[in-house]
Amino acid sequence: MPATATTGEATTSPPRTRRAVNPWVIALTVTLATFMELLDTSIANVSLPHIAGGLGRSFDEVTWIITTYLVANAVVLPMSAWFSRVFGRKNYYMACVALFTITSLMCGLAPSLGIMLISRILQGIGGGGLAPVEQAILVDTFPPAQRASAFALYTVAIVTAPAIGPVLGGWITDNYTWRWVFLINIPIGILSLFLTNRFVHDPPSFEEERKNVRVNGKLHIDGVGIGLIGLGSACLEILLDRGQIDDWFGSPFIIWMFVIGAASLTAAVFWELNQKDPIIDLRLLKIRNFAISNVFYFLFGFGLWASTTMIPQMLQSLYGYRATDAGLVLGPGAFVITLLSPVGAQLVQRGIIHPRLLLFGAVLVVGISFLHFSHFNLDTDYQHYALARGLQGLGYAFFFVPLTVISYSQLSPAQNNRASSLTNFFRNWGGSFGIAFFTTVSERRQNFHQSSVGSNLTSSTHYLQQSIHRTTAYLQSQGFSHADAVNAAYARYYNQLHAQTQFLAFMDCFHLIGIITLIVAPLVLVTKYFKVGGKAPAGH
Repeated sequence: MPATATTGEATTSPPRTRRAVNPWVIALTVTLATFMELLDTSIANVSLPHIAGGLGRSFDEVTWIITTYLVANAVVLPMSAWFSRVFGRKNYYMACVALFTITSLMCGLAPSLGIMLISRILQGIGGGGLAPVEQAILVDTFPPAQRASAFALYTVAIVTAPAIGPVLGGWITDNYTWRWVFLINIPIGILSLFLTNRFVHDPPSFEEERKNVRVNGKLHIDGVGIGLIGLGSACLEILLDRGQIDDWFGSPFIIWMFVIGAASLTAAVFWELNQKDPIIDLRLLKIRNFAISNVFYFLFGFGLWASTTMIPQMLQSLYGYRATDAGLVLGPGAFVITLLSPVGAQLVQRGIIHPRLLLFGAVLVVGISFLHFSHFNLDTDYQHYALARGLQGLGYAFFFVPLTVISYSQLSPAQNNRASSLTNFFRNWGGSFGIAFFTTVSERRQNFHQSSVGSNLTSSTHYLQQSIHRTTAYLQSQGFSHADAVNAAYARYYNQLHAQTQFLAFMDCFHLIGIITLIVAPLVLVTKYFKVGGKAPAGH
């Protein structure tokens, strides 16, 4: 009998469970690939002139290297939740990493612009799924009471990667070759694949969610939704990226992009709201905290990407900084974020400051930092720019963590995967709008200031004539002919006028972004109060 009992007990024993993995190992694993992808959105920008020379094409043609990547990224990003449910989150994530790594090799070895553009499209498709899936993995891996710390790590990745991209890209291009800008992704991608395969697994709750994509055992594909969202996202991204280059609505091409994009996305909204299993679950925006959070995700991308693009360009064009030196001005901000994001996570997790109040204060600091930038002048030195960026980093260090906690505060576990696609969708579009805002407003405001200053400083102005006369005399004493000296003197003062008006335009951009940020800040206080670290609701 004892033997029989023992045998029976053995036959009914539960199956072996998977060995638990430290959640921080998972967090570091998935952050590695996301950091790599976000780095690639900016690392190639400073290398474009070298790529143009290496491929024998014009600079305007190679700018499509940036545009094609952003377009493919924008198309895939909102669909990543659906793809992960179809293929499995881990499988889809690994497929994205593998595609990104292989196409990085193709970009590095590309012999022509055509192959480069095809490779960049495929690379954007692979990269588009990484950030949303990582965010969903972090939410499911960490309990609500520990999510703030996990997203502190995520904050460091999404803020630091775009900041160091131009610096690293410039250094690689100057010391090696532009091809290594893409080839450095390969070892990181291989390491990410190995670690993901070993440590990352889909949770049981996600396996239940995957059943919704099949009806009577057959895969349900929302082809209309995929087509409308893909076409609309592609057209809108092209419009934002090429608008200023092609003179916005002065170009028939841009007009068509706007019409097609607006019509497709409008139709997509109505279509998706009437689907049982939509590609993008817009019904989540009915949840107050999640809807308001997406406004701040957009604001986060808008301000961060605009300033990360604007500061290096301003320092290089007006102060004569090298690309590496201009990028180093962004360093203090990244350092402050890396140092203080964990502090913000602890403030939230320990209940010292509620996420709503912490986010409100962070948004105010970010807005004030932009206004602080807008009071600089052409004599401002590196130290002041670095300190101002550090102030901005102080705001962003306490921005993303409470925002993420708020966004998931009213969501059930079954909604986390779809929510991550939407939050990254808004953050990504915020960045695209931020860059388009900066490039457009800076040029329009420079034309305004040049017209305004020029109307008060004509060629017959006494002070200007005296200055030109002194400069001409000096140049003649250095061996210039009279005609060359006069032309050089006029050119010198025109360049000064151009620099002053361009600088004023940059300051206007900082001022406007600061005002926009401060106006939006009180919206945080409209979010619904919740208990930090409490259990997620069962459903909505």
